[in-house]
Amino acid sequence: MKIVTGSCWERFENAILFPEHGKNREELVEFVHSLSGDETIVTASLELLDLLVERFKKRKESTLIYSNTLGELTLKEVYELRKYLDFDVRGNFSGDDAPASVVFVEGKTDAKFFKAVFKKIFNFRESRSQPRNLKFIGRVFERDNFDLLYGKGNYVAVIPSEGNSGVLRNLGNFLRAMEVFGFSVDRIGVVVDRDGSDEAAAVQIYTKLHPFGPEKVGEDLYLVGKTLVVPLTVGLPFNGEPLEKSGYAVEDLMLHLLEAEGLFEKIKPAVRTLAETLGRKLRPKEVIYLALSAYGYWGNLEGFYELFVMRSRHRHVKNVLRKAGLLESLKLLALG
Repeated sequence: MKIVTGSCWERFENAILFPEHGKNREELVEFVHSLSGDETIVTASLELLDLLVERFKKRKESTLIYSNTLGELTLKEVYELRKYLDFDVRGNFSGDDAPASVVFVEGKTDAKFFKAVFKKIFNFRESRSQPRNLKFIGRVFERDNFDLLYGKGNYVAVIPSEGNSGVLRNLGNFLRAMEVFGFSVDRIGVVVDRDGSDEAAAVQIYTKLHPFGPEKVGEDLYLVGKTLVVPLTVGLPFNGEPLEKSGYAVEDLMLHLLEAEGLFEKIKPAVRTLAETLGRKLRPKEVIYLALSAYGYWGNLEGFYELFVMRSRHRHVKNVLRKAGLLESLKLLALG
C-alpha cells in the first residue's frame, strides 16, 4: 500500500485519486476493505488515511509518501505520529517559520509543571497563533494535546507523552517527520526520569538519536541537522518522612517546591496519620494529593501543578530547578 499526500500528487499517474469525495464513513470503510494492499491512494482526508493506516500498518512494505518532498514514512511511523502527536501528515501548510522549541515530557501533569515554569521563570504566555513549523502538530481536532507558549521571540510547545518510552518514541518519530515533511524546529527538549542513573538515561537518548547522525556539541547536547537536542534528566531526591524514597520524577520537584513554600510542613501531621493508617510509607503522588486538599484546590492534579508553580515565589521555583540541574537547559530551550 502506498498513500500519497501533499500537493504534488500529479506525478503518481496510476494512483486512485481522492476516493473520499462525497462519501460517508461507512462507504470509506467499505472502500478500504475492498483494497488488496497493492494500490497507490492519493488522499487529503485524515479519516480515510487513518482507516488505511489501521488496516495496512503491519505490512513492512506499506508507506506514506509526501509528494512535495518524495520523503517516505512507514505506516507504523504514521500510526504513531497520528496517535501520539496528532500529526497532520497532509502537510501543505502556509505561513512563515519562527524560532521554536518542542519539549517532550512524560505525561500531562509533567506538561503542566513545565508549562508553568516557562511562564513563571521566563515570562512566556499562551499563544493562539502557530508558525508554519509547528502547524504539523496543530490541534487537528481541536484537542488540547499540547501547550503552545510564546515569549522573547520564541515559541515553545510542551507535549505530553506516555512515560519515558513515549518521550523517546515521540523524539524519534518527530525527527523522522522533520526529514520527510521538510520542516524543522530550533531545539527539542527531551525530559526523562532518571531511572537508575544519568548515564543510563543519556544512553537511551543517544540510542534514539543515533540513526540521525547526531553531532555532540556540548555536554549532553546534540545537533541533528540544524536542530539542537537538549536532554533534561529529572532527579532530585526528597527525603521527608514518612515517604518512599524516589527522586526520579517531576513529582519530587513538586515536593521540594511544597517544602520551600511551607505547605509540606503544614500537612506533615496528615501525612504521618495516613502512613500509620495504611501501614506503609506514602508515595510522592499521595502526598501531593494531600497538599492539593490542604491548599483548598478542588480541580485535577494537572491544574494543581500549574497553579502551585505559578503562585510560588519566583526564587523558590528557580532554586528547585537549579538544584535539579534543569535551569540552564530550560533557559536554552526558552531563549536559545
